[in-house]
Amino acid sequence: MTTQSNPSAWQPGVTGGGTLPSGPGGRPAAPAGDGHGPPTGPPTVTIGAFEDYPTAQRVVDHLADNRFPVERTAIVGTDLTLVETVLGRLTTARAGLVGAGTGAWFGLFIGLLFGIFTVGNWVAVILAGLVIGAIWGAVFGAVAHAMTGGQRDFTSASSLRANRYAVTVEADVADQARQLLARLHLGGWAPQTST
Repeated sequence: MTTQSNPSAWQPGVTGGGTLPSGPGGRPAAPAGDGHGPPTGPPTVTIGAFEDYPTAQRVVDHLADNRFPVERTAIVGTDLTLVETVLGRLTTARAGLVGAGTGAWFGLFIGLLFGIFTVGNWVAVILAGLVIGAIWGAVFGAVAHAMTGGQRDFTSASSLRANRYAVTVEADVADQARQLLARLHLGGWAPQTST
């Protein structure tokens, strides 16, 4: 009795020979499309580029006011820059004070939770949670700052900023958006007509 072998069937021990067996998710296949990942949606067109975010926001708001389907628009910030604004000097005492404030809020929250289920003096439970939270927050804040060894003796806030903001819409509604924006006066700005 002879059996015919299927050349496309998986063959154990053969390097590069045959296909892989199907697993729990089915038979493996090559990626579809151009191999660059899943599609990102319909093609878009830039209808305007602006120096600041409020102007781009005003454009989208104008479209929304005129019943344009704004769910088909996007504001895209380009040329991003990370800006860390230094707010002030940080000492161990100030770190303790900031920690006390944070701890007080957390203690107030815990005190409120326990206060809800307290039969007796619920105000005392809330105040105790607030005070205990402030004390522990101050201790942890001061200790955490002291452990840095003076490596970061300032407080700061980080933000991302873009140099330009482009308003994009899906290609099939771009002409409608341009017509609506032709009526909007933005001081020397005219809608972009090229794609």
